Amino acid sequence: MIIAIDGPAASGKGTLARRIAAHFGLPHLDTGLLYRATAAALIEADRSPHDAPAAVAAARGLALTDFDEAHLRARTMGEAASVVAAIPEVRRALAQAQRDFAHRPGGAVLDGRDIGTAICPDADVKLFVTASPATRAQRRALELASRGEKVTYADVLADIEKRDARDSGRAEAPLKAAADAHVLDTTQLGPDDVFKAAVAVIAAANAAP
Repeated sequence: MIIAIDGPAASGKGTLARRIAAHFGLPHLDTGLLYRATAAALIEADRSPHDAPAAVAAARGLALTDFDEAHLRARTMGEAASVVAAIPEVRRALAQAQRDFAHRPGGAVLDGRDIGTAICPDADVKLFVTASPATRAQRRALELASRGEKVTYADVLADIEKRDARDSGRAEAPLKAAADAHVLDTTQLGPDDVFKAAVAVIAAANAAP
C-alpha cells in the first residue's frame, strides 16, 4: 500500500505521515528533507542554492537516511530548500530514489509536495493536507520558537506566502492536489482529528473492490 501525502509548508502533513506510517507499520519518507539536505550541502560548501549544477551534484550524492533533522528544519534551511526544489534537474535527480522507496515490498508512506501528482501517481491513497496561511504561520512560528529560534509571526507568514508562491508556480511538478486526492483542511482541526479522518479515508480505500 502506497500512501501519498502532499501539502504546503506547516500544513501538518509531516506529523500526519509519521502517525499513519506507525499505525499501518509502513516505512516513511519525508521527501522535503531531501531538498533540505541538498540545500544544506550547498550552504556548507559556500554555494548558492540558485547554482543549478552544484545543486544537482549535491542531490545525486544524497542518501535517504542519517539526516540531521534538527539542523535541516531550521527556518533558513527551509527557504533555501524551496529555491533548490524549484530547479527541475534537482527534482529529476531525486525522483527515482523516492519512487524506489515507495515501491518497496509492502509499500510506504511518503509526504511532500508532488508525491500524488509526479512521484507516485499510482498511489493507493492520496491525501492533500492544507490549512490557511495564517494558521500555518502560527504553527511554524511556535515550532521554531520551541527549538530556540528567534522569529516573529509576521516574518514566518511572509516566508510561508513566498514558499507557497514558489512551490505552486514552479514549472516542474508544482504543488497542487492530485485530481483524485482527498483534501483535508486542518485549519480548524487538531492532530487527532486529522489522523482519524485520514485513517477513515485509507480504510475506505482498502475496502473498495
